[in-house]
Amino acid sequence: MSDAVLNMSGIRRTYGKGAQALTVLDGAELKIKRGEIVALVAPSGAGKSTLLHLAGLLEKPDAGTLSIGGRECGQLSDDQRTQMRRVDIGFVYQFHHLLPELDARENIALPLLVGGSTAANADRRANQLLEHLGIGPRASHRPSELSGGEQQRVAIARAVANQPRLLLADEPTGNLDPSTSELVFGALTDLVRSTGLAALIATHNHELAARMDRTVTIDGGKIIAA
Repeated sequence: MSDAVLNMSGIRRTYGKGAQALTVLDGAELKIKRGEIVALVAPSGAGKSTLLHLAGLLEKPDAGTLSIGGRECGQLSDDQRTQMRRVDIGFVYQFHHLLPELDARENIALPLLVGGSTAANADRRANQLLEHLGIGPRASHRPSELSGGEQQRVAIARAVANQPRLLLADEPTGNLDPSTSELVFGALTDLVRSTGLAALIATHNHELAARMDRTVTIDGGKIIAA
């Protein structure tokens, strides 16, 4: 049995039909193991977003196989894919997308409550993550009362609250100044290492990419070592 958390094999993704068809991924292969952090560095338009959407079960490939935690996802129903996204996958975006009416603790606790956790357990888990990320004292602050770096750390905590197998991040430090970017990146990688997640992180920052386990890019629809 493969030890890969994410296993993509022979992935093809085409948009449009006929003469207007655009093939973004063509025979793409990618495996990410538990505890591994992989940087995705590719120019705009190369297919980074498509790759992340496929890995996150937001889109379906036109050909090939994709499995998460050993479960093949190609034939899953929409409800099953939604359930896998809730349980097995965490997402972090360039912009935090926190709910403005909820405080930091409540934003993190929300996916736990949706997943069936009790309020007490959800609050306990949220507090643990806030402390781990160094912003425990900010638990009762709403997003508008937090700095950009604090907001992104809350978003990271929310993404891993349900203890997913796979973390997908799309330019998680792209909206931050260099010093804050360094702080958030450190918090993100420390959390991934300590929890044993598999992580795929898209970034334009080559210095940050060099500090991950390996770097891949997309060229001609294929995923190759950068």
